[in-house]
Amino acid sequence: METLYDIFIAPFAEFEFMRRALVGVLALSFGAAPIGVFLMLRRMSLTGDAMQHAILPGAALGFLIAGFDLFAMTLGGILAGSAVAIGAGVVARATELKEDASLAAFYLVSLALGVLIVSVRGSNVDLLHILFGSVLALDDATLILLAAFATVTLGALAVIWRPLVLECVDPGFLRSVSRTGAPSHIVFLALVVLNLVGGFHALGTLLAVGIMMLPAIAARFWAADLTRMIVLSVVLAFVSGVGGLLVSYHFAAPSGPAIILVAGVIYAGSLALGPVGGLRRRFVPGRHLEA
Repeated sequence: METLYDIFIAPFAEFEFMRRALVGVLALSFGAAPIGVFLMLRRMSLTGDAMQHAILPGAALGFLIAGFDLFAMTLGGILAGSAVAIGAGVVARATELKEDASLAAFYLVSLALGVLIVSVRGSNVDLLHILFGSVLALDDATLILLAAFATVTLGALAVIWRPLVLECVDPGFLRSVSRTGAPSHIVFLALVVLNLVGGFHALGTLLAVGIMMLPAIAARFWAADLTRMIVLSVVLAFVSGVGGLLVSYHFAAPSGPAIILVAGVIYAGSLALGPVGGLRRRFVPGRHLEA
């Protein structure tokens, strides 16, 4: 009979690749989850989904030139994601097309182009690696990269915190009293691209946004305060990562999808039981005048 140690501790104590995956998930949690909270509050959740596909052509070109070279694929992903974000914004401002429609057009073309590029050079295994990631195969260089992205993200959020929060609440007021709105938005989009590229190395282009958005949305059902929401989103992202790695280990399931499915279960539980706008509060209301 397996003990709690065998279930929860032994996989990480006995296998180095599990410990590396754990560190990678921790770095992703600190970087991606806070970005997900701001995407959600700014009603840009689907923007993250569109931009995760936008990095695929750049990463694929890096793969085409240098194989699975960390620097080449990272640089390609950042350049492609930035180009799509800027291009969609320019099209939305220069035409009558809304930004969401512009992003949709860009990301669909980007996804098809990226898959085509990988198919030209690589195999089906290479394509699966790029689309779904390899969190159990993270090396030292990738872990350092993920930690660096998380550090840059937290530092940049600290710098642009005030205009970013104010833009979530009242963008019109921010434009009337300050010129920091546009630069903060650009920095924020750069952080979105940065964390999607980081998530791509661990979870692939199809699942990277999951660790960014699902914990953030789940945290919304447990906290109304922004700071608590961000802290809770980081915790839930890490719990999702640990849970997914354990599911992957014990049931021989793909690690990336397992992590996102655990995050989905946490979201479903938060939706049902969360005290801030959850279904329990709606269908089982508290006593009269109860907080």
